[in-house]
Parts: sequence; structure tokens; C-alpha cells
Amino acid sequence: MARTNFDMLLQAGCHFGHLKRKWNPAMAPYIYTERNGIHIIDLHKTVVKIDDAAEALKAIARQGKKILFVGTKKQTKEVIAEKATSVNMPYVIERWPGGMLTNFPTIRKAVKKMANIDKLMNDGTFGNLSKRELLQVTRQRAKLEKNLGSIADLTRLPSALFVVDVMKENIAVREANRLGIPVFGVVDTNSDPKNIDFVIPANDDAKDSVEVILNACCAAIAEGLEERKAEKADEKAAEAQSEADAEEAAPKRTRRARKNDAEAPAAEAPVAEEEAPAAE
Repeated sequence: MARTNFDMLLQAGCHFGHLKRKWNPAMAPYIYTERNGIHIIDLHKTVVKIDDAAEALKAIARQGKKILFVGTKKQTKEVIAEKATSVNMPYVIERWPGGMLTNFPTIRKAVKKMANIDKLMNDGTFGNLSKRELLQVTRQRAKLEKNLGSIADLTRLPSALFVVDVMKENIAVREANRLGIPVFGVVDTNSDPKNIDFVIPANDDAKDSVEVILNACCAAIAEGLEERKAEKADEKAAEAQSEADAEEAAPKRTRRARKNDAEAPAAEAPVAEEEAPAAE
């Protein structure tokens, strides 16, 4: 069963592309027609592409891997943060920090620095600082939180990127391509889809359009996480049953061994030979 349908996407405005003069010819397979100088996206193809992307995202989530959501447009970043948080995934909605993927250890150092500032503030170490120094530290902490707070739990490279507007987030896409990280992208008619592994042709400017796509994809991720949780529970139950069976079998073996010992014939003691009489 499809996760979205034509009417749902039409109502959200997913079919509106960019002006005809701004189009990218590589998007021609996904364009249905042109109306009033604006390209109209073929939503039948969008439905299929959303389903393909959702299944792939579900498989990644089932393996316990992280998917990084990226979208810095003002009108869509709030919905991206909301949907990513709902499935406990990291996201970037402020400026993309250059080298975030290709120079990941440096980004992790910045995140650790933020954690160290919190620790020093909580234990009273900064109590002796002047107001000016404390203000500088506070501002630094706020800046780190704004740019990196949403990826504080990302301890290793993500297994996939979900990008809204691949043209605006081209640096993130290039970094992912360089590292071989698959990219899921909401691609409008002015963008180039060739570097996107899972293309979702749709309007990437409207909040409603992005939201309906994220709803379908995040629902698939949630399903993957639930299946992983169920698999882990089954594994634990199987291990517990195996241990219980082993403990139950151990006394039986002990009783059987005792019975065998009791039934075994006692070894006859060696009879001492009579000594010959000494010669007189």
C-alpha cells in the first residue's frame, strides 16, 4: 500500500515546480507539463519515489543506523526539526558547517567542547570569572548549541542524508557523495538529480509539501525502529529461554551421574599374598 497518494500530494502543493526559464533539463523525466510559465511535477512518479525512499529509510533504521536530516530554508526548517526529533534522528537546520562529514573528528571536538563548558558551569569552575569572560563563554556556548546542538548525539558518521532542496544544500550533498553516503533528496525542477541516490521530485519551498513527504518517510523510519526493538526483545527472550533450559538440564545430568556412580560395581581390593615362612 502506498504511503501517500496523488490527492494528498496535490493538496499539499507538491506539484508546483519553478519557473520554466529556471528549470534543469535533467529533471525533464519528472515534469508533467507547463502552465503559466511554471513547470508542473508528475505526482504519480512522486508517489512511487516516496515509497521507494521510505522503504530504504525503513531498512536503514531497522539496522540501528542514523539518518541526518538537512534543510536550512527558513520556511521548512521547523518542520524538519520536528519530524527528525520525533524519530530521534539528528538534523541540521542552521548553516551547514563545512567539512561536517569529511572532517567529522573536528566537528566532534566542537561538540565535546560544548559539553565541557556545561560541565564547568555546573561544577562552579566558572564562578571566579569576570562578567566579561563569563559573557564570552556563554555566547560561545550559545553559538555551538545553535549550530551543533542537534547533532550532539551523532557519535559517528550518519548512514544516510535526507536533504530538502539539494541545490541549496549542495555542499552537504558533495560531502556525502565523496564519502559514499547515500542521499535522499526532495528535488525541485531547478535542481540536478544526478548526485541524489533517492530522488523525490516535489516542491521544496512550501512547508506543506515538505511536511507531507516527511510524514511518510518518518513513519517508515518509526516502523523500522519498532521492528528493531521487537527483534531485540525476541533475541533477549530466546537467550533467556536458552539459559533456563541449560539450568534445568544441569540437575538432571547431575542426578544421572550420581545414579551411574551408584550402579557401578565396587572395585575389588587386591588380596595380599601370604609371606613364605622364613628358612630356619
